Amino acid sequence: MPSAAAPIISSVQKLVLYETRARYFLVGSNNAETKYRVLKIDRTEPKDLVIIDDRHVYTQQEVRELLGRLDLGNRTKMGQKGSSGLFRAVSAFGVVGFVRFLEGYYIVLITKRRKMADIGGHAIYKVEDTNMIYIPNDSVRVTHPDEARYLRIFQNVDLSSNFYFSYSYDLSHSLQYNLTVLRMPLEMLRSETTQNRQESFDIFEDEGLITQGGSGVFGICSEPYMKYVWNGELLDIIKNTVHRDWLLYIIHGFCGQSKLLIYGRPVYVTLIARRSSKFAGTRFLKRGANCEGDVANEVETEQILCDASVMSFTAGSYSSYVQVRGSVPLYWSQDISTMMPKPPITLDQADPFAHVAALHFDQMFQRFGSPIIILNLVKEREKRKHERILSEELVAAVTYLNQFLPPEHTIVYIPWDMAKYTKSKLCNVLDRLNVIAESVVKKTGFFVNRPDSYCSILRPDEKWNELGGCVIPTGRLQTGILRTNCVDCLDRTNTAQFMVGKCALAYQLYSLGLIDKPNLQFDTDAVRLFEELYEDHGDTLSLQYGGSQLVHRVKTYRKIAPWTQHSKDIMQTLSRYYSNAFSDADRQDSINLFLGVFHPTEGKPHLWELPTDFYLHHKNTMRLLPTRRSYTYWWTPEVIKHLPLPYDEVICAVNLKKLIVKKFHKYEEEIDIHNEFFRPYELSSFDDTFCLAMTSSARDFMPKTVGIDPSPFTVRKPDETGKSVLGNKSNREEAVLQRKTAASAPPPPSEEAVSSSSEDDSGTDREEEGSVSQRSTPVKMTDAGDSAKVTENVVQPVKELYGINLSDGLSEEDFSIYSRFVQLGQSQHKQDKSSQQPCSRCSDGVIKLTPISAFSQDNIYEVQPPRVDRKSTEIFQAHIQASRGIMQPLGKEDSAMYREYIRNRYL
Repeated sequence: MPSAAAPIISSVQKLVLYETRARYFLVGSNNAETKYRVLKIDRTEPKDLVIIDDRHVYTQQEVRELLGRLDLGNRTKMGQKGSSGLFRAVSAFGVVGFVRFLEGYYIVLITKRRKMADIGGHAIYKVEDTNMIYIPNDSVRVTHPDEARYLRIFQNVDLSSNFYFSYSYDLSHSLQYNLTVLRMPLEMLRSETTQNRQESFDIFEDEGLITQGGSGVFGICSEPYMKYVWNGELLDIIKNTVHRDWLLYIIHGFCGQSKLLIYGRPVYVTLIARRSSKFAGTRFLKRGANCEGDVANEVETEQILCDASVMSFTAGSYSSYVQVRGSVPLYWSQDISTMMPKPPITLDQADPFAHVAALHFDQMFQRFGSPIIILNLVKEREKRKHERILSEELVAAVTYLNQFLPPEHTIVYIPWDMAKYTKSKLCNVLDRLNVIAESVVKKTGFFVNRPDSYCSILRPDEKWNELGGCVIPTGRLQTGILRTNCVDCLDRTNTAQFMVGKCALAYQLYSLGLIDKPNLQFDTDAVRLFEELYEDHGDTLSLQYGGSQLVHRVKTYRKIAPWTQHSKDIMQTLSRYYSNAFSDADRQDSINLFLGVFHPTEGKPHLWELPTDFYLHHKNTMRLLPTRRSYTYWWTPEVIKHLPLPYDEVICAVNLKKLIVKKFHKYEEEIDIHNEFFRPYELSSFDDTFCLAMTSSARDFMPKTVGIDPSPFTVRKPDETGKSVLGNKSNREEAVLQRKTAASAPPPPSEEAVSSSSEDDSGTDREEEGSVSQRSTPVKMTDAGDSAKVTENVVQPVKELYGINLSDGLSEEDFSIYSRFVQLGQSQHKQDKSSQQPCSRCSDGVIKLTPISAFSQDNIYEVQPPRVDRKSTEIFQAHIQASRGIMQPLGKEDSAMYREYIRNRYL
């Protein structure tokens, strides 16, 4: 059954920038290179950006003719063949945006990309490299002495480090939002199509939709959530002048994907972190919140679980859970001029009515619904007041705001001094976190796009019946959010989020019918895979905000970290201190310039001349805000009215205006995700199509010993896993390099058995230190004197793989079983040759085998092909005649389908 709605795939995925003396021509095409768009950028304006988009969709032939005419018209002499008037400047995969400092504009292009994840066939790419090109011609360029310095500051934001984008999936929104939009009622989509009629140059569009009997598909494109978009300011200048396909929004944070193999069934576990672009900065320079309720180091983390065997948002099974981290929403800061490892915490402004906290929580109600649960991991008992200052102020703010909220939607506050319990030898930190995680997930629920499975209805679990959220006919919705914070929102916060994510992962697996109880234990392949994802996630976010990787990890709080980890923790602490003391100021200036917080202006102080950037992020210091919220009714009325559902996902007039709805033909390339993913129109290779090399539970974590339960939910001992529990990333990289070296070397001809076993299990690491693994060690040629050792090495893998030693003789019991198998085959052959009358005398112990296939004669001696019906024979004969040039007359349905294909492909 075709989907009622589908995401619109961008038709600008491959770009080529052509250059003339007067203009740049940016030619963009879709993946199939059947539809082209052209942007004309003027180079004669020294400081203004002049871009013309004719909004016409070109064919490949039309683009070639256009470029040919441009080349001919821009030559120095008409008819001269020696010189070209049109130069190919650069090839790219997207436009990051346009930026201007003190001279003219620059264009930033994505020149390299790498596929990082796949969600329902929608690819997520990481920016690998960019190119920044100055637009005005040298003849009109007006130089400025400070231009080069601004350019260096801007390029200090490394776009090749953890920036992600997608051509068809909105990364700024959650999976729940994206799938909720696709499930809008058809009446709503039809009304939006008539109101927001998009431009179209297909003269057969209306005719085609009528002839199909209304079988078109609605394509939906939603506006991004600008809080998590990092190039919004760079694209703002062209947003209203070009087609939407030119606008490629990127997010900053983390994206990782791993494969959980459950008895051969692939399940993708994806972790996406979106860093807020509001009040963004480095560790000690951005603390607390600004006047608009945006907090520092705010990151939205979403874990997505999908059954990879079905690649479709409508037919597949998808589940997600979202949680947030962020600084304490108060006016506070730390003075780093004292050069202390822990600068004192100071409250900058008195806020008795919790104005900034009210703005922050109102945003969360609008995006996530209720309840909002705060998990505060800040210290509560200290000899000298330090972190406790934040806890006391946060408790006072939450208490004040809760007295005006309806009782069913109050903010839940959970204080827990994680550092205190870590030092205690009597308390297990992760056990206590697991109790908190269970209560949190039960209150918020999670998202799943399918109703409860029949097995969970027959055998209901007690924990499942207590689950919160919103139950709808098509599945479940997550209502509410967990907001975790410590002082830095790095080490303690990442461990707490991992425990909550682990609890939610158990419910997600249970909802998809993959486990019998919503519970996961440590030291299983699934949890180890999930823990590795979260550690990469924590390291990446810590590097972005704090300047170093995580200092305390999950193993640290489990107290199983090796002794070498302590020295690494010291090095990470020193690295973080050095980054905060010496390089954070430059990084903060780069972020302010990249995000458009600071705009260079002639005659005003430069960015490096400002004593502070406080007034740049707090707009109320420069001018009075037009409206001031009530101290008691501090929320938005429309948001509270629809709780516990998030207002952003409610179908209303305000949200419908944020959608672009267009009706397409069912074979249109802009909505066909199957063609977008598999690309049947081009010659491709496995390396290009399946270029995503993700971590697999079966290859990287499951033991390779015979007799071990292959389930990823079985508890393993430390010496049973395929990857050492205490191993670090450097050891894994060395093992991967060794496997690649061994695989690239040609195997010796005399030892094919050993080399094949080495290649088959090349994805495994060494099981124990000091033990020689024959799967990862390259085989060497030996002399005749070492024949005994070679024989031993050949027999060893066979014993491991099959559980028997071929050099030993068969036992009498095994030999009798084999003899009986031969007798079965001979007796069946005699029965097939004889008449169809039942055999009166059968051998003792011989079972009469009944063929279960379509073959009437089907045994080890003879196979008789089945009879083919008349229709199948006619189809095959028509296929043979077509190969000889004799074509059958087309039917009415075939003619209509072919006409539809030609119209969508070329018109």
